[in-house]
Amino acid sequence: MDIKAGIQAAIFLSVLGALLSLWMGIQSIQTARRIMYYQLRRKRIAQGWRQVGTAVALGILALLLGQFGEPVVYRFYEPSPTITPSPTITLSPTITLSPTITLTPTITDTPSITDTPTITPTPYIPPAIEAFFSSDVTPDPAAIFSPLVFARGFNPRNYEPIGEGTVFQNPIEKIVVLYTYDGMKPGAQWTALWLREGELVYYETAPWNGGTGGYGFTEWQPAPSEWKPGNYEVQIFVGLEWKVVGRFIVEGDPPTLTPTRAPTATRTATATRRIPPTATASLTRAPTASPTASSTTTATRTPRPSDTPWPTATP
Repeated sequence: MDIKAGIQAAIFLSVLGALLSLWMGIQSIQTARRIMYYQLRRKRIAQGWRQVGTAVALGILALLLGQFGEPVVYRFYEPSPTITPSPTITLSPTITLSPTITLTPTITDTPSITDTPTITPTPYIPPAIEAFFSSDVTPDPAAIFSPLVFARGFNPRNYEPIGEGTVFQNPIEKIVVLYTYDGMKPGAQWTALWLREGELVYYETAPWNGGTGGYGFTEWQPAPSEWKPGNYEVQIFVGLEWKVVGRFIVEGDPPTLTPTRAPTATRTATATRRIPPTATASLTRAPTASPTASSTTTATRTPRPSDTPWPTATP
């Protein structure tokens, strides 16, 4: 019998004892009224009230066991995981075939290379995360954690999982990991690593701020588009020592965000200032008169005057 079953049995016995004591006390008080002798009647009435008081005490004990029984017991005894019995498979009778023609055996090729199973590496904390450790409290090596329970949520009053499972379909808002623990030291470094297909996707590390025993949880709530399908693994450490590991599967494609096209700015034409040309005054020389040939009485051949070049413009 485990601790939880023992607590439930104690609650049942307390309630049963309270009902019996209450019934016997009421019967004793009623029968005492019919007794003629005063001393005997007083004694029987007192006995009845004692039984009623016992019933009230047993009822209070049942309530206390239901509220605080398990946490108090976990302070003195380490919680041990309970094995869930799996249903046995009932074999159905098979039909026996009558012998037929025996085939000639053929030569079977034996494989030359035998695949050896791969060794699963021991979980460890990466040095990059170890650099964020801030606690100087030495953890208790006897600290123990129960197997991890995965769910979509939980009730914070009693740590009851909501949507428990090991296979989750998209869309997913968050995944919560629940567990019980015992032997923890306040202030010891506690770390939770979340991995997808062996790659780290999220982690938590902080000095332990809970009690020495009880319930605890860790959760991851990224954007819904980050819950990619695959095999996930959660590892719990105290200090550098690995304590427990659990696995779950995410199936289906996550919701994708459709980008909204933002309007682009259009360049507008800017006015360009043009400088008008300015007039520049220049001095132009006027042509001078050339002498002309005069006629004489002697007929001589007069050469033609040479062409005088026209003056050019002076810049």
